[in-house]
Amino acid sequence: MSYFGELISTVFERRYRKALSDEVDGRTTSDLCEALLSSHGEVSGGTLARNILDRYAGMDAEEKTAFFEFMTHELEIDPDVVLTTLQAYRDNPGKASYRAFAAACEPRRQELARRLNQVPGATGQLVSMRKDLLGKMKERPDLEPLDVDFKHLFSSWFNRGFLVLRPINWESPADILEKIIAYEAVHAIDSWDDLRRRLKPGDRRCFGFFHPAMADEPLIFVEVALTQGIPTSVQGLLADDRRAIEAEEADTAVFYSISNCQAGLAGMSFGNSLIKQVVSDLSKDLPGLETFVTLSPIPGLNRWLDGTGPEALKSADDQALAAHYLLEAKRSDGMPYDPVARFHLGNGALVHAVHTDADVSENGRRQSNGTMVNYLYDLTQISQNHERFVGEKTVVASDAVKALSASVLQNA
Repeated sequence: MSYFGELISTVFERRYRKALSDEVDGRTTSDLCEALLSSHGEVSGGTLARNILDRYAGMDAEEKTAFFEFMTHELEIDPDVVLTTLQAYRDNPGKASYRAFAAACEPRRQELARRLNQVPGATGQLVSMRKDLLGKMKERPDLEPLDVDFKHLFSSWFNRGFLVLRPINWESPADILEKIIAYEAVHAIDSWDDLRRRLKPGDRRCFGFFHPAMADEPLIFVEVALTQGIPTSVQGLLADDRRAIEAEEADTAVFYSISNCQAGLAGMSFGNSLIKQVVSDLSKDLPGLETFVTLSPIPGLNRWLDGTGPEALKSADDQALAAHYLLEAKRSDGMPYDPVARFHLGNGALVHAVHTDADVSENGRRQSNGTMVNYLYDLTQISQNHERFVGEKTVVASDAVKALSASVLQNA
């Protein structure tokens, strides 16, 4: 198309969108959603989607609840149609009967979300929409089917093939650095100087996953310290006066903070892929690295002790108690009680060592009396450990941690 033709087309499209926008002002949001679902034009569909998203952004809490009620109950599947099409497929399996059955099984709200997602910036807005929904579900369990559909769609939109691993350093754009400060969920970053100490030295790294549709929003990021030997204290890693080393001198990579950034993507597993990719990239860039470990919090320890933890264990030594908790404290489904333990053990790591007074911050004391744990990623054992954990719910640990755990019962 010529430049003049493109210009005419653009002017026409803008005027058409403006006319459509003026036209929809008098309709309810639910009417706009129905119109979007029946729309076949790209321009008209985009205008309707933008109007719906703009309206949602201006809604108060009560209006958002009403919108979720509409999506959940008015755009639901029809069970009778599902059963009818299933029977038709059973009687005469084929392309047409299967297509009819598949269409009947998909709620119209899934298609609505797809059509809303056709306008620029919509993906991030839909992620924020799910964040709002998650905040309401404790009081409104009837809205849970809507969340199932959001998670189903997001699992496709945010699968590993779409994610981009990007290094984050002191030269990264300021808006990204501001978000690293805001989203840090493990060890708070209290100033720009604090951030500089974590990103600028040669023995520090930070990596994040990004999505092309949310290019300026990290989904998850990990902070890495390159060290000589395995650290026993996060205060030592983050000390203002610590001695930096050259990256090539390091033999250990320490993952000391992993933060999920988007509450609307809760339940989406990014951390597994992130750690594996970072290990792979660091191994290529720094062949002298021999050990890959975490220095992780134990966020469930004191909560477990205050709840279902045996009374006889509460007077045990902090180190032994933490070891016993990590190996023996389980949920009703047989999985470890501690969420960080479930994450790393599910990735194929093992419980390597436990350290007291490793996080003396207020948060560290509140969670676990300051105790932290190293999870070791042994590259030769990751797959085997993962299979044992997933298949048999086996918590793989070093002999030293096993001995600490056993000592609790001996001294109880």
